[in-house]
Amino acid sequence: MKRRGRKISILGTGNVGATIAYSLTISGLCSEIVLVDVNKTKAEGEALDLAQCAACVPSVKVRCGDYADVAGSDVIVVTFGIGRKPDQSRIDLAKVNIGILSSVMPEVAKIAPEALYVIVSNPVDALTYATIKCTGLPENRVIGTGTLLDSNRLIKYVADYCGADAHNVNAYVFGEHGDACMSPWSLCTVAGLPMPIYAEQVLGIAKENVQAECEKIYEDTLKSGSMVIKCKGATYYAIAASVMHLLKAILYDTHTIMPLSAKVHGEYGANDLCMGVPCIVGVNGIEKIVELPLTAAEKTLLDEKIAALTATYDALGIRK
Repeated sequence: MKRRGRKISILGTGNVGATIAYSLTISGLCSEIVLVDVNKTKAEGEALDLAQCAACVPSVKVRCGDYADVAGSDVIVVTFGIGRKPDQSRIDLAKVNIGILSSVMPEVAKIAPEALYVIVSNPVDALTYATIKCTGLPENRVIGTGTLLDSNRLIKYVADYCGADAHNVNAYVFGEHGDACMSPWSLCTVAGLPMPIYAEQVLGIAKENVQAECEKIYEDTLKSGSMVIKCKGATYYAIAASVMHLLKAILYDTHTIMPLSAKVHGEYGANDLCMGVPCIVGVNGIEKIVELPLTAAEKTLLDEKIAALTATYDALGIRK
C-alpha cells in the first residue's frame, strides 16, 4: 500500500544530516522532520535553528527527538557514524560504523517497521547490507545512496567538458561508492548522443583521442570528493542534494531510475552484496534493478570491481 510520505526522521545531525534537514525544511516536501542524535544538544540546536525559518519556508514542523519519536515515519534517513582518522584503514572504519549501526537499527526498525530507510552513512554499500541483515526489513525498503553522488559528479564533469547543461547528460557509475567502481561510457549520453560520438561529431575530437579524454574526465570525477575535503574538510552539499533527489522520487512516486545501493541476486553477475546499480524507485522503495547492456570490456571491468567489493565484504565478515 502506498503511503502519503509526510514525516521524515534523520538519524545523525552532523554536516550531512543537518544539510539534508535544511534542504527538507525549505523544500516543502514533508510536514514533519525529526532530528535524532546521540549528541542531543547538537540535535536540539539544529532543530531550533531550522524551526526559526518558519516565516520564510513552507509549513513544516521541525523538532528534536529520541529514537522513540521516529514512530510513524514514512522515511528514515541514516547519516550517523564516525569519520576516518588519519591512521585508520577503510576496513577498520567500516567495522566501527557497522558496529554502531548494528547496535541501533534493530531497535529503530521495531519502532518504525513500515518506514523506508535511506542509508547515507559510509561505507554506504556495506551499511546498507548490514541494515537489511540486522533488522530483517524487506530489501526493497532499505535503500543506500550508493553511486548516486558519484554519478552526479560524473554528469557534472561530462557537462563541463562538453559545454552542455548537466540536464542534457545521462551517465552512471556502477559498483561501490569507493574505489571499486566504474563508469560504462557506452551508457553515457549527451543530448541523446553517446558521449564518444558527441565528442567526435560536436566537439571535433579525433576518434583515436576520445577514450583518453573519457578516462581523464573519469579521473577528475574520482578525485573531486577528495578535493572538496582538502579545501573545506568535508563534503555535504552534493550528497544532500542527491538525497533530496532520491526523497522526491520516493515521496512523489516518480519511478525514477537512479544508481542506488541495492542487494543484488545475480544482476550484473553479483550476488549477496549491496552495490550501486540502476534502480527504479518510488513510494514503495526499490521496485526493480534495471540491467542495462554493457560492452564486453565494460563487463570485464565491472567483474573486477565486484570481486574487489566482495573481498571487502569478506574482510568485514558481515555475510556470516
